[in-house]
Amino acid sequence: MDLNRRDFIVAPAATLAGALFAAETAVPWQRKIRRVGQTNMTEHDPAVLDVEQWADYWASLKVDAVLVSVTGILAFYQTKVPYHRKGKFLGDRDFFGECCAAAKKRGLHVIARMSPDLNWEDAVAAHPEWFQRDAQSNVVHHTEDPRLFRTCMFTTYMTDYMPAIMKEINSLYDVDGLFTNAWPPLGALPVCHCRQCKDLPPAGGIAYWDKFNERAIYLWKLYDSIAKEKRPANFYFANLGGGVRSTVDLVKLGQICEWFQCDNQGRGGDDTPIWGCALQGRVCNAVQEGKMATNVTAAWSTGTPRWRNVYKSRQEEQMWFDETLASGMAPYHHIIGGENGMGEDRRWLEPAQTYFNWMARHDAHFINKRSIASLGVVMGQRTHLFYRPPRGALMREYLDGLYYALLEGRFLFDFVHEDKLAPQDLARYSALLLPNIALLSDRQCLQLRDYVNSGGSLLATFETSLYNERNERRPDFGLAGVLGIRKAGEIVATNGNAYLARLERPHEILDGFSNTHWIPGAENHVPIAPVDSPVLSVVPGFVAYPPELSYPLQPRTSEPAVVVRRQGASRLVYFPGDIERTMWKSGHTDLARLLQNSIRWVAGAHPPMTIEGEGVIEAFAWETSAGFAVHLLNYTNPAMHRGWLRDFYPIGPQKVRMALPEGRRVTRIELLRAGADIAFSGGFGSIEFTIPTVLDYEVAALYS
Repeated sequence: MDLNRRDFIVAPAATLAGALFAAETAVPWQRKIRRVGQTNMTEHDPAVLDVEQWADYWASLKVDAVLVSVTGILAFYQTKVPYHRKGKFLGDRDFFGECCAAAKKRGLHVIARMSPDLNWEDAVAAHPEWFQRDAQSNVVHHTEDPRLFRTCMFTTYMTDYMPAIMKEINSLYDVDGLFTNAWPPLGALPVCHCRQCKDLPPAGGIAYWDKFNERAIYLWKLYDSIAKEKRPANFYFANLGGGVRSTVDLVKLGQICEWFQCDNQGRGGDDTPIWGCALQGRVCNAVQEGKMATNVTAAWSTGTPRWRNVYKSRQEEQMWFDETLASGMAPYHHIIGGENGMGEDRRWLEPAQTYFNWMARHDAHFINKRSIASLGVVMGQRTHLFYRPPRGALMREYLDGLYYALLEGRFLFDFVHEDKLAPQDLARYSALLLPNIALLSDRQCLQLRDYVNSGGSLLATFETSLYNERNERRPDFGLAGVLGIRKAGEIVATNGNAYLARLERPHEILDGFSNTHWIPGAENHVPIAPVDSPVLSVVPGFVAYPPELSYPLQPRTSEPAVVVRRQGASRLVYFPGDIERTMWKSGHTDLARLLQNSIRWVAGAHPPMTIEGEGVIEAFAWETSAGFAVHLLNYTNPAMHRGWLRDFYPIGPQKVRMALPEGRRVTRIELLRAGADIAFSGGFGSIEFTIPTVLDYEVAALYS
């Protein structure tokens, strides 16, 4: 129920209280969670942890729920389940029970956390059928500790052993939910040669993925039914995350999943860009439809090598919190137990306390109703899992390149899952971007055709729609008729000597290019048939060394380097080259400009929001329970692409212009990080305001 200011003035107190109570109780408790905490218990914690101090700390952060370890490889209570080993420091304590009671005393929800991925040698001896096997039928050891062995999700370990623990917890404790860590597996599908898995299709293919999803959904429903044996409001959830490359079918699981737990703890040691957490939030928004989504932010030193008990840089952790909040997820602070129970490194305690308390003062502005973006980026989950790009290419580079171009161009955008392309899913988007979404079904191609026929615009690249949903190659593009293209050959891979694109005629996508006849092309491209009045044509690649031979043997061809066309109100752009990936790999500014010009052209002349200013930012804009919120993340930092942030570098004024829905009026704008109101112009139909500076993050709260 929505209540405006006038309702508060004129409504009788009893009526108002009843309305608020009805509105509040209609929302499941997990959707009202704003902050979550977890101490990852160690075996030694029962000997040293002050349970009251632990509970006081989490209550001081104003978290709504804590995850408490029932078991990982060890039981933290007096279990009677066979092969559920107790920790050597547990003694006769009911450590889990003490923590659960202390949290409940402070009004916190308690989620029982367990890990089904590993067990000990005595379990292997008694139940060899529970465990993963390699190609030689050997039991698979854990990579970090050879005393432990990997379990298989297709065995009775998951249907007998884990349910026994869950039922035991239900019978003993007042828990609000059940959670499994380390399952389903993140990032890559499992490879197992146990007796059960030998009857499955070969690992790594789509037929195997079908069985994997069938099993994951079966187990999810089984565990959820066990959770609800405690009380109907209880539920089960598990580790998800993995971004676009999540192993489970996100749309199918999203239909039954009440809580999307993103185990995206921080950047690793590779060249991971700073926006990895915000990207994860966009994935959640594409599939969760308003359900709870949290992101586990590790205070410990993620990356390689790892120091599990040492704090990372404060700035790095804070930016991960910023991105979690801006992208619509609930922040989740994760620390590791240790010698004194809260860790020897106490540097990780206060920063989250400060951050979470700031957030709690402004909760109404983080209760999001909808994104106001009108540009959608199609996320091809099947493509990311099963497509094999040309040699030397990585699938993530296509999305990384497009994402960077979108940030530099200051576009407001959402992710759209490939399985949510129905008219009701796409109605709010004026344009869709398809960054090498190679795998598309006939039905999905028809949905995109219908979207274009209804006035929507498309930008697609490289092998988009050249494969069906079973990863079978088509003779021509599934979107050939929509994009006005025809395949004329197999991929041309230039092995570093990319083709050039000759400017053939003026067009808006070429704005800013002057005093040149050509610009860079892409490293790989699919030859397509000539089109009328091309904008760019392909100049075949040639060697860079020796310089005497560095010139084109064929300076002009009829092969298009881009196809640009209009169909009624729709605008269509297709790049036969992998230009977003080539831009990411090379950093070439011409390719960034070409991409941004093309996105701007297909998106149309009236975006819902524009932001002018210096620096690299990521923006989110939401309609909230209090009005609207504009989130700006400042990525202008030497560690943007690698390592950890060591400091923040403030950027200057950011001028925001925003369209307002019909009938909505803005009466006040407050900067939540600066703690000050700012002036604005307009307020009906549209509004303009300037954010004077952004350090790491700023939120402009628009009261409506």
